[in-house]
Formats: sequence, structure tokens, C-alpha cells
Amino acid sequence: MKKLFDIHEECGIFGVYGHPEAANLTYLGLYAMQHRGQEGAGICSSDRENIFIEKSMGLVADIFSKKRLKSLPGDISIGHNRYSTSGASSLKNVQPIVVNFSLGSLAIVHNGNLTNADKLRAKLEEEGAIFQSNADSEVIIHLIAHSKGATIEERIQEAVNEIRGAFSLMILRENELIVIRDRHGVRPLSLGKYENGYVVSSETCAFDLVSAEYIRDIEPGEMLVLNGAGEKSVKAIYSKKRAHCVFEYIYFARPDSDIYGGVNVNDIRKGLGRQLSAESDIEADLVIPVPDSGVPAALGFSEAGGIPFDFGLIRNHYVGRTFIEPRQNIRHFGVKIKLNAVKKLLKDKRVIVVDDSLVRGTTSKKIVKMIREIGGAKEVHLKISSPCIIGPCFYGIDTPTRGELIASTHLVEEIRKYITATTLSYLSIDGLRKVVPNCEDFCYACFNNDYPISFPEERFTQMELFCT
Repeated sequence: MKKLFDIHEECGIFGVYGHPEAANLTYLGLYAMQHRGQEGAGICSSDRENIFIEKSMGLVADIFSKKRLKSLPGDISIGHNRYSTSGASSLKNVQPIVVNFSLGSLAIVHNGNLTNADKLRAKLEEEGAIFQSNADSEVIIHLIAHSKGATIEERIQEAVNEIRGAFSLMILRENELIVIRDRHGVRPLSLGKYENGYVVSSETCAFDLVSAEYIRDIEPGEMLVLNGAGEKSVKAIYSKKRAHCVFEYIYFARPDSDIYGGVNVNDIRKGLGRQLSAESDIEADLVIPVPDSGVPAALGFSEAGGIPFDFGLIRNHYVGRTFIEPRQNIRHFGVKIKLNAVKKLLKDKRVIVVDDSLVRGTTSKKIVKMIREIGGAKEVHLKISSPCIIGPCFYGIDTPTRGELIASTHLVEEIRKYITATTLSYLSIDGLRKVVPNCEDFCYACFNNDYPISFPEERFTQMELFCT
């Protein structure tokens, strides 16, 4: 499902409570969510007396050998796949983060981005806090440590009421697992049952891999405590406004996941393709996707429009993070090493190409030229199954700055000329809202600049400077 270019995933988290193979299950959960972060991964476990940790840079399967997993005993575990939306790409920022303080030990994993992290960090440093990393998660740890609450639950509740932005948190202690979701429910987070224990995950595709049963979503603002006393749910943070990330449906989540109330991602993406077809009046011979994330929308477009679907672009699934480039310059080598056009299928055809998003435009330009020059297509009509991206995300997605978003400074016709497509069209915002269930519960800021969660004025000013 992973997109080849431009936008990077946020993080993925997975937790287990009450199963003797907690670390192994967490490893599998992270493996299922590798698409959410490829820079590093880590797992913590507890045997009810001690907390153990293993983490490293790289992919899950490369990090966790049998030997490493054996060093993570116990029936409680949390894990994290990292993509750096905040903090540098280095081992010190890979989670979980483990600390000792007055109430014992704890480990934390976090998916999302805090909009007031810099302000809180500066305040904590003035009070004597010493930070070991650049990650937002460490800010949360210091807030817990500085709290005057009598119990760990009181301290956590006080801390999460100070932070703003997107956060799905898991906190592991020697004898319990505590799960918290931000007041707006920006990132998905689900609770499942596995044998006699519980599992918690950013996406339900991880439940499928370990044969866990989905129970429900963790509610926005909820703190769920799992320990020897059983399961306890507390409304830790209050807000009437939900702001689920609509881009999870468009691109980030795996198509086989059910998120935001158990709605299947693949169904939504096919619906986006059908709506895109309803907004189109182009005659064509063939519909092809930009693999892999454009496939469901292309299928929906094909079904709704009655135009044949096929794979006109073939992806090389074995391209690593680096490769040796030839000394002699080959046109569009970076794209061609990952994709190739099927000449016999595309030659002299009027082709509709469906992709989930268009960010900078540089990759789309290369793909359009490849379909023309290598594939021999007569017409190339690019259809985007999301609206124009005009604003960066501050809630946990590594989008470019506003100045790098081509749609923020160029009209659709200007973009079409730049990428050399015969036609270019995006899904309308109204069309997106027609497909997404409970559409008022979602954040559309990257499409309309209406940011539902505030952030410091200087950060907004800095963002606007990129427009000049």
C-alpha cells in the first residue's frame, strides 16, 4: 500500500496486556504496520517486576531477531514504528522511551504531534528538566514527572490536559498498561481481545495478523487502564469537537484496516474513486492506478464509469531504501527504478491515471511522461482522488512546507501544464465529504486551511512565510 513518493507516514503503535507472548505479538503488530514508519522501531515489555527494552534504527523484521525477542519477557508490552514528524532521525528519538521517577518506572510510545511541544519544553527546561531527545513524547514524560498528583493516573490526566495536538499514547508500567487518545481523536486507535488478554493498535490490520478480535475504538479523550483490577475507562480530557484525520482514509491507513468507528478503508477509497468518476466527463479507453495506494480509487472509478481497469504501471516491490545509480544519466531514473509502464497495454490508448494525492507535482510529471514516452499512450488524464493539498499538517504527518505544495501557489491548469497531462482534475471537497461517514467529525485542514486545533502564532507566521 505504501506510496512511493512525496508524503511520509506518521507512526504506528501496538500494545498487549495479559498474554505470555506479549513481545512476540507486539513484533507482529508492528510488522503489520510497517507502512506507518520505517526509520526505527522499539518494543518494551514487563514481567510485572522489571521493564525491558529493545530498539534500533531500521525495519521491524531486521531489528527483532529471535534472540532480541527472547530478551523481552513478560505479559505486558508496547511497541512503536517511527517516522520522524518531530525530532531528528536518530536512535535517541526512537521509541519507546523508558524512565525511572518517584512512582517507579514507565515506558511510553506516542503517535501524533504536539502543537505546543516547544512552549512546554521551554517551560520545563526553566524548571530544571533535562531532555535526552527531541521527541514530543519526552515532553509528556516530564509533565507526568512534574505533576503533583498522588497517583500515576492523576499525573497522566493532568499531563494530557496540558498538551495540545494529536496524540495516541500507550504507557507501560511494571504491572499495567495505560492507553490515552487525544480529545479530538485525530489518529486512529483500536482495542481488541486476544485469548485472555487485550491488544491495542493504531490499525486493525494488526489485529488480523495476530487473530485478535476487534472490540471498539478508544474514544477521543479516553484513558483506558488495564491492570490486575481489570479494565477501567476514564474520560480524561473533554472536547465536543472531533477532528479525525481524513488523510488516513485517503492514503495512510492500510486498505484492510477498519478505522474511526470500524469503517473499512478500502471501501472508502473505492467510494472516492466512484465520486471522482461522477465528477468526470472524460472519455477514455483504460483506467490505471499509480500503485499501490491508487488501486482502490482506480477500481471505484472504473466500476462507476464503465471503463476497463488494468495495471498499466508495474511497481518494483524489491527496491530498498538506497540503490546504486548508473554513472551515465538516465532520464527519470529515480521513478523508473520503482515503476515501469506496460507498453503493449498503453500504446495509442486514452488513459485515465488515478492517484490518491498530488503534492509537489515533480513525481506526477515524471509518471505522466513515462506513460507517454515509454507506454506510448495517446492521451493521459490524471485524476486525483483527494482535493488540492494547500496546507501542511501540524498533527503528525510529515507533509512539505506550504511553499512546496504546488496547489498552494498554482491553479489547476498551471499544474496540468507543468506535469504535461492532457487533463488534470481533483476530487472536490464536497465530493470527499459525501463519501466520508460522519463527515463533520474530520479535519480537512490540508485542503481548506481550516485548522481545528490551535498552534502558536509564530508557527503559523513561519508557515505563511513559505508562500512568498
